[in-house]
Amino acid sequence: MKEFNKKILVIDIGGSNVKILATGQPERIKIPSGSDFSPEQMVPLVKEHASEWEYDAITIGFPGVVKHNKIINEPVNMGSGWTNFDFQAAFNCPIKIINDAAMQALGSFEGKKLLFLGLGTGLGTSIVINKTIIPIEGGHLPYKKSTFESYIGKPYLFNNGQKRWEKHVFKTIEIFADAFQPEDIVLGGGNSKLLTEVPEGCRLGTNQNAFKGGFRLWEDDYYV
Repeated sequence: MKEFNKKILVIDIGGSNVKILATGQPERIKIPSGSDFSPEQMVPLVKEHASEWEYDAITIGFPGVVKHNKIINEPVNMGSGWTNFDFQAAFNCPIKIINDAAMQALGSFEGKKLLFLGLGTGLGTSIVINKTIIPIEGGHLPYKKSTFESYIGKPYLFNNGQKRWEKHVFKTIEIFADAFQPEDIVLGGGNSKLLTEVPEGCRLGTNQNAFKGGFRLWEDDYYV
């Protein structure tokens, strides 16, 4: 464990909301996002809502591919301009960027090989084993006539109802568990609370784990 004294602001970016929390603060703040939401819109809103908080560094959980602290692809469920945006210059402090599902997975990690499935606007997927975080774009893998995310994401739930959505969630858990052989499965994201039962070998996470992961990323030596 590294000696660590910084105060961290965690920004958890989602297709419906951006959620922020800083070290020592009791309550997160939610900022509406949406299909056209851009980093140019986000930065001033975050600064405004966090104006009374102290922080020395920032963790950003981003809903897309992140490699070596850089956003690789534009998000599926938001606007454009994310890949080339200079967050460090915009916020004028050190920044760590991580896939949002990987951040929540890190916050959920309890030592066993973990598979995280985030049931939100889309489907976030990640694995944590030892101190290595492995983001996987599992939501975009082929499933039935489209992708897993097409049957697990918020639009399918809204258009087809909870019962049909839950059936696909259970099948997705079964397929991913067979493929990755985890010792622990965490079901997170805002829609996990809609499940009528929690499958054997799984446990429900909480969105608070995203913030825990964002803080933890600065506190110890995790390989992303």
